[in-house]
Amino acid sequence: MNSDTTNIVDIRNLSRHFGNKAALRDVTLQIPRGKVFGVVGENGAGKTTLIKHILGLLKAKQGSVSVFGMDPAQQPRRVLSRIGYLSEQPDYPEWMTVTQFTTYMAAFYETWDRRYAAELLDMMNVDPAKKIGELSKGQQARVGLCVAQAHRPELLLLDEPSSGLDPVARNEILSAVIRTVSNEGRSVLLSSHLLDEVERVSDHLVFFGAGNLLLSEPMEAVLSKHHQISVRHAGQLAWQKVPGAFNAIHANGEWQVFGYGEMDASIHGLRGLGAEILEQRLLSLNEAFIARSQSRLPFSEAA
Repeated sequence: MNSDTTNIVDIRNLSRHFGNKAALRDVTLQIPRGKVFGVVGENGAGKTTLIKHILGLLKAKQGSVSVFGMDPAQQPRRVLSRIGYLSEQPDYPEWMTVTQFTTYMAAFYETWDRRYAAELLDMMNVDPAKKIGELSKGQQARVGLCVAQAHRPELLLLDEPSSGLDPVARNEILSAVIRTVSNEGRSVLLSSHLLDEVERVSDHLVFFGAGNLLLSEPMEAVLSKHHQISVRHAGQLAWQKVPGAFNAIHANGEWQVFGYGEMDASIHGLRGLGAEILEQRLLSLNEAFIARSQSRLPFSEAA
């Protein structure tokens, strides 16, 4: 694949089963250069299974996975040399100092930049003389971010990378790391349950549920389409007939109707049912995720 190819990850009709459980169901997804993809979903939704296929840790049995134009399971060395990866629970040798560990990791990557690695450690306020076992979980996560980037990978995969970081570190470090990568024309796939974080740094949102790719759209579009409309209506409200509506809650004489799409179309539909519009607003990603998780309709019927 040429360096100017738009999509560096191309997944087509990928399915994966573990026993009788479907971890991925007919997933098709492309990741272009220079974008930050945020991946969200409940535990067991398929996020980590997807990442393992991109890394070549799992070979595609149904469908195909192409990274830099190659099958990562068949050409792991060529693919992994161009990927940076950080998992939620990295397994680092605790007896090594940070300097020893980065020197050890440098041997695996021809493009390792020692000066850049030192700059990253300094930026993340990590003492290179300390042993990894002496570092807190948050400090170890910072070392992981450094190691994942020091060879300037074309694709950075972050699987729950900030679970060990305090809020200040998340805001100051992760955002800076991701923006630096994307500004250099590299790509990031960020899987996280911290939705405020995903909303803040991502250009594109990927929503998984029970192994299904439910939504893949620019973040701006996701935030401009999810909405909540408060209405008053006597008796039962047939909210399922409202364009874009995917959930509704009735309490204290009012209905809260959640929709996806053009808000004006939802308002028009509610008025057509005789509902009095009280208030309308757009949802944050966290609010949209909760509303979707509690939805009475399949995602595909509402989106």
